[in-house]
Amino acid sequence: MDLEAVGGAVTGGLVAAAIERPTGEAGEAHHTCSDCGSETQGNFCSNCGQPTHVHRTLLHLGEELLHGVMHFDARIWRTLPLLALNPGRLTREWVEGRRTRYVSPLAIFLFTLFVMFFALSFMPHPESTPLQGDIAEQRQELAEAEAALVETRTQLTAESAGAGRMAVEMAEQLVVKRREDLAHLEQELRDGRTDGLKPGSWQSSIKDLAEGNSAGKLTVMGHKAGSEGHGFGATVLKKLQNPDLAVYKLQQTMYKFAFLLVPLSIPFVALLFLWRRGSTLYDHGVFVLYSLTFMAMLLMTMVLAATLNSVLGGLVIFAGLLAIPVHVFVQLKGAYSLSIFSALWRAAALLVFCNIVIGLFVTAIVYLGLGH
Repeated sequence: MDLEAVGGAVTGGLVAAAIERPTGEAGEAHHTCSDCGSETQGNFCSNCGQPTHVHRTLLHLGEELLHGVMHFDARIWRTLPLLALNPGRLTREWVEGRRTRYVSPLAIFLFTLFVMFFALSFMPHPESTPLQGDIAEQRQELAEAEAALVETRTQLTAESAGAGRMAVEMAEQLVVKRREDLAHLEQELRDGRTDGLKPGSWQSSIKDLAEGNSAGKLTVMGHKAGSEGHGFGATVLKKLQNPDLAVYKLQQTMYKFAFLLVPLSIPFVALLFLWRRGSTLYDHGVFVLYSLTFMAMLLMTMVLAATLNSVLGGLVIFAGLLAIPVHVFVQLKGAYSLSIFSALWRAAALLVFCNIVIGLFVTAIVYLGLGH
C-alpha cells in the first residue's frame, strides 16, 4: 500500500473541506463566544462563525477527523442516493446554489479516490497462468507454421524463382521462431527462470514482452524501441524489464495525477454546449466531478464483486457496463434540463469523448510514470 499517496489524498480532502466551511452539529449553545467574546444566539457566533459550544472529548476528536475529510454528517446520506439514482437533480441543485444539504463535489471526488486506491491496494494480485496452456498453444502454432511451410514449398515448384523463394524463407523463419519459443517455455517449466520470476506469472510475461525488442521490432506508442534505441519507447521498455517496479511507479503516478481527469474532461463537456447560453465552465466542472465520483464507486463495486466471486463479478460487471450510458444520459438530461433527444445524442457523443479522455490520461500516466 502506498501510504504517501493515501496521505496525499487525505490532505486533498482536508483542503477541499477547508474551502467550504462545514455546518455540522455544534453542541449545546453558550451565550458568549469563547473566541471573540461577542454575545451569541444559537449554535454559532454571528461575528466569527465559531461554534458556541467547544467540545473537549476524545470521541469528538475522531468526529472532527471524519468531518474534516468529508463533512461526515447527514449530507452524505442525502448525496449518495441522488448521485446514484438522480445525478441530474444533484448537479442542478448544487449549481443553482442549494448546497447546504449535499457534500461538495470536490470533497466527495477526492474522498472517493482515497477510498478507491486504499481498497484496491488490498486486492489480490492476478494469479499466475499455468505454463502447460501456453506450451499447448505454442505447439499448435508450430504445427500450423510447419504446415504452411510445406504448402509454400509445394507451390514453389510451379512458380518461378523470386517471390516464391522469399515466401519459403519467411515461412522457414517463422517455424524457427516457433520452435525457439516452444523450447524456451519447456525449459522454463522444467528448470524455472534464471531471473527468479515465477514462470507463467504476469511479471514474467511483461518482462518477456519488453525483452522482445532485441531486434528493434517492437514499438511503444509510435516510437521504435530497439535494444540500443533511445527516446520514449526505449525508456518505457527498459523499465518494463523490472515489472514490479514499473507497476508500482504507474500506481504512484495514478494516485498523484488522478485529478487530471477533471481538466481533461471539462473541455469535452463544454464542447457539447457551445451554442447553449447559461452554461458555464463551473457548471461543467460540477457535472464532471459528480460523474467521475459515480464511475469510481461503480469501479470499486465491480472489482469487489469480481474478487469475492467470479459469477457474481460477471453479473455486476455486466450490469455496471449497462449502467454507465444510462447514468450519463440521466445526469445530462436532469443537470441541463434537456429534451430526451438532446440528452441522447449528447450522451452518445460524451461516451466517445470519454474514450478519448481515457486515452489521453493513460498516455499522460505512462509518460509521467515510465517515460523519463
